[in-house]
Amino acid sequence: MSDVEANDNSGLLDSAIVEDEQTTESHEQPTISHVNQPEEDDGPLERPDFWPEKFWKKDANEPDLEGISKSYLELEKQFRSGKHKAPDDGKYKLVDGMREDDPVTQAYMGWAAKYGISQQAFEDLAGQIVGMGANQAEDMQRTIQQERQALGPNADAIISNMVTWGRGMVQKGIWSGDDFEEFKVWGGTAKGLQALMKLRETYEGRVPVQSAPADTSMSDEELHQMVASPEYKTNPAYRAKVEKLFEKRYG
Repeated sequence: MSDVEANDNSGLLDSAIVEDEQTTESHEQPTISHVNQPEEDDGPLERPDFWPEKFWKKDANEPDLEGISKSYLELEKQFRSGKHKAPDDGKYKLVDGMREDDPVTQAYMGWAAKYGISQQAFEDLAGQIVGMGANQAEDMQRTIQQERQALGPNADAIISNMVTWGRGMVQKGIWSGDDFEEFKVWGGTAKGLQALMKLRETYEGRVPVQSAPADTSMSDEELHQMVASPEYKTNPAYRAKVEKLFEKRYG
């Protein structure tokens, strides 16, 4: 074989090999790089229908995982303690501030037992009732204090004098027990008590009222320390005593 033919064959082979490689490359799928590709923004999350609304953070548009976890633990605690159901014997555990011998408490317990209220629901409602009662007691105490102040510095002497007079009316047979109860209603405010005093003075003359001497033995600092003590908040009798000391000192 001549040199020319060898070169031609060699050229044909080279050409065939190149064409074959080009055909193979044309059938391969191109590789697409995902590096530095921008992520798609789906926008804010929406609460699924199956997810409770109270455990969804509206501001952040995301589930409140901490809240639902705490709720689950509390529910589990209630199940272990039996608070999720009514007591088997119908005897509910009372909350602080409730007395078993109180007629209101007895009626409440009977109602709860009749309708099978769970212990937890019983405590929730009882706590609200006790709280309302405490607020009403504070409001009443505040109102009485305001009425005493309206009577002036001789409030204690005026009230004591009128109570003695009213009891005397009962002892003399002029008033009945019901009349005396109405008398307490009439004298429940400063203006009502002053009106009764005027009525009394129309046939008895001027009612002498002697005020008690002011107790100035305690300093301002001592009085304020009594107000700051825990007993002032928890003991109504102690609180009334402190308020009287303030009245006697400041009028």
